[in-house]
Order: sequence, then C-alpha cells, then structure tokens
Amino acid sequence: MSLFFPVRPYALGVTNRSLPAGTGPVDIVPAGAAPVPAAVPPAGDLAARDRLVIGLLLASTFVVILNETIMGVALPRLMESLQITAVAGQWLTTAFMLTMAVVIPVTGFLLQRLDTRPVFLAAMSLFSFGTLVCAAAPGFGTLLAGRVVQATGTAIMLPLLMTTVLTLVPPTRQGRVMGNISIVISVAPAIGPTISGIILSALDWRWMFIVVLPVALAALALGARLMPNITEPRAAPLDVLSVVLSALGFGGLVYGLSTIGEGAAAAVPAWLPLGVGAAVLGLFVLRQTRLQRADRALLDLRTFSSRTFTMATVVLGVSVTALFGTLIVLPLYLQNVQGLDPLATGLLLLPGGLVMGVLAPVVGRVYDRAGPTVLLVPGTVVVSAALWGFTLVSTTTPVPLVLLAHVVLHAGLALIFTPLFTAGLGALPQELHSHGSAVVGTVQQVAGAAGAALFITVMTLAAAEPAASEVEAAAAGVRAAFLCGAVISLLAVAGSFWVRRPAGPDGVLVAAH
Repeated sequence: MSLFFPVRPYALGVTNRSLPAGTGPVDIVPAGAAPVPAAVPPAGDLAARDRLVIGLLLASTFVVILNETIMGVALPRLMESLQITAVAGQWLTTAFMLTMAVVIPVTGFLLQRLDTRPVFLAAMSLFSFGTLVCAAAPGFGTLLAGRVVQATGTAIMLPLLMTTVLTLVPPTRQGRVMGNISIVISVAPAIGPTISGIILSALDWRWMFIVVLPVALAALALGARLMPNITEPRAAPLDVLSVVLSALGFGGLVYGLSTIGEGAAAAVPAWLPLGVGAAVLGLFVLRQTRLQRADRALLDLRTFSSRTFTMATVVLGVSVTALFGTLIVLPLYLQNVQGLDPLATGLLLLPGGLVMGVLAPVVGRVYDRAGPTVLLVPGTVVVSAALWGFTLVSTTTPVPLVLLAHVVLHAGLALIFTPLFTAGLGALPQELHSHGSAVVGTVQQVAGAAGAALFITVMTLAAAEPAASEVEAAAAGVRAAFLCGAVISLLAVAGSFWVRRPAGPDGVLVAAH
C-alpha cells in the first residue's frame, strides 16, 4: 500500500521551481489521512518579478522571431536593388534558418551553464547588432552576414523563454502562459510578410531593419536594467565534438532541404548535404546517448523517453511543416495566379495571424481546465481540412474563399501549438527542461525547412507539366503542393490522440512506498 506525503513547498521556504516538473503545491497531512490538494493560486498571484521576466522575454522573442519570415515578400525588391539572382536572394532566409538549426542545440548547454540575465543580454545584443548591420548594409554580402548574426541571437531567445516559463510558472497555469508563447512562435512568422509588404509599399528595404532596431535596443536596455537572475547555473562541461557533429548534422539537413527547390541552380546537389547531414546526425545521436549516462550530453536525448514529449514533438514537426509550406506557397499563388501585389498579399495573410493571436490565450485557459486532447484532436482535423481545401484552388477561385481557408488553417494551428508545448515540455523533469526546449526549437527549424522545401519542390515539378497557360501551370503546382501537405497532415491527426496531459496537473501527490 502506498503512503502519500504531500508537501506544500511554500511552507518549507522553497518554490515550485525546486520541484520536479509536474508537481504542484499540496498540504502536509498526517500519514494515513486523506491528502487534500492546496487551492491553486490564481494566475495573477505570480510574483511581480516573475511577470516582468516573462513579459520582457515574450516581447523580445516576438521581435526576434518576426525577422525569420520578413524577407520573403522583399525578395523581388532586393533582387532589383542589390543586383542578385533569386537563388542568391533566397539565402537571406536559408542562412537564417541554417544558423538557427546550428545554434539552438547548443542552447541546452548555455542555459545550464549560465544564468538568465547574461544569456538574455547576449541574445539581444547579437540580434540588435545584426539588425544594425542589415540596416546599414551596402551590399548583399554584408546583409547576409547581418542576417546570420540576427539568427544567432534569435536561436537563443526561444529556448530561454520556454525554460524560464517552465521554471517560474506552476504546472496548473502553464497552459495560459504557453498560450502567449504560441502567439510569439506562430503569429510572428505569420505577420512577417504583412509587415514587410506594408514597409516596402512606401519605403526602401533597409527600413525593414531600421523599424525593428529601436524596438530591439529598447528591449535590450530594459533587460539590462530590470532582468534578474532566476535560474541556478551548474557546472556543465562542453563537448566540442558534439558541437561540431551538431553543426554538421542539423546544418546539413537544413541546407539540403532548403536547396531541393533550386534544382540545377544549386551549388551542390541536394542529396549530398542531406546524406552527409543524416550520417553525421546519426553519429551525434550515438555520442549523446553515451555522454548522457554521465550527464554530459550537449543535447540530452533522454527527453524522448517520455512518450508524451515524443508524440508532441512529432505532431509539432508535422504542424510546422504545414505552416511554413503554406507561408511560402500561398503568397506565390496570390501573386502569380491571382495577380495581387506584395502589399495586398501581405494584408490578405494578416487575418490568419490575428486569429491565432486572439485564440492563443483562450486555448491556454481551456488547456489548464481540460487538457490537450479536446484541443489537439479538433485542431489537427481543422488544419487537415483547410489543407485539403487548398488542393481545390484554381485560377478562378474567389480571393475571399482563399482568405477564409487561410483563416481556418490558422484557427486550427492555434488549437495545436499551446497544447503541444505545454504537454510536451511539461512531461519532462526539470533538469531536462533546457534540453527539451532546445529539441523543440531544433525540430521547428528542421521542419520549417522541410515544409518550405517539400512544398516548393512539388509545386515546381507539377508546374512543369504541360498546361493551357503559364498561370494554369502555376495553379496546378500550388494544388499539388497542398495535396502533399494535406496527406502529411493526416499523421498529425493520428498523433494527436497520443498526447496526454502530464501526470498531476493540478497538485501532484508524491507517493512513498
């Protein structure tokens, strides 16, 4: 027979951050008596310092992630202004994603070894400096270098935000806060093309960075003045070989995926970096499996011993594939088939991002009350239905119908992201939170690159088939790309049934045998 010895951590002078993930405040009761969970404090009871930290990290992360997709609509203007080809211009996005994929796995080590304040200041300093370089860039080479520096800071911010939330927020209220994080992760990339379209309609392309720079510097200044240290760093050795293997493995995969659509124009055939990346990634996994026995892994893969985390990560990867594939193909359809200009295209994509922003906090509250299944199952079904709807677009499809399908797609994604982040990361013990955040960030980058590559490749191949006109061929390519995405989305529907709420969401009782 098990005896429960539940403890209210506040009575012992410690906080929830000291407890394993999934535990919550409960009252001390005599052995053999019925344990009574403590009342969950309302969300507003978070300490003022904790609210400040989370708010500052949310705002800063929104700004840095926004830049990941801000270049897409600007490519034609950049090609004309800098006298570069489309292949070269695409590197402004590819290099950003490539840098993210290389840096994010290292953040698990950084977040263990360093405290919150220096990590935040380093991330925002790098991002601000990269933005300044881009704003003042005299040519393509300098602009590309600035994008790489920007991406380095961006790669650190998201794992820092997630790890901090899991440390500060009790499990019973993590859904609500993760809802705000899902705004950052999903809405920021979605409205990037809109913002760049608005700026480019009246100003030079450098203003995309000039507008962002004061905001980034303000966040850096506020952080330098107000950001406290809220974690407890510990000695964590850095395995240099793991860093090299990680860079070659994840970098090779993202580069290979990003160059699939270039065909003969690619510097190297896509299969070469993909093959090298996959082989080196296998070596990286073997080395991490060995190092994690002594708690020395760069990216601890024991996170995948949790079935909930594993399934949440798989569904997240499929969902991000659909999101980024749509972000790159739908603007091409609107401009090349429907004949819209960049500004109109950006404005048409805006409502979807706004819908995600409005729904995310609501989804977080529903998660806290009911868990992930009631959100994930309908969410994945809605996303799949929207993608199947996009397979019907043609040269005569009314633009309002396209807008409706886009809004429905993003409504479905809003139901997905918060439960995946909260349930997946919440299922991990606290010592693996930083590694889990790094895994999630890495999967996002690889899945984003895969989605863009998959949709573009299928679209290109299908558009090459004989058609009545060039516009008809482009529409056929778009339909084929969305058909591929719709089939893949069925995997997310199946996986959504396997994501469960982490044990003990509303006051875990620690069992003693």
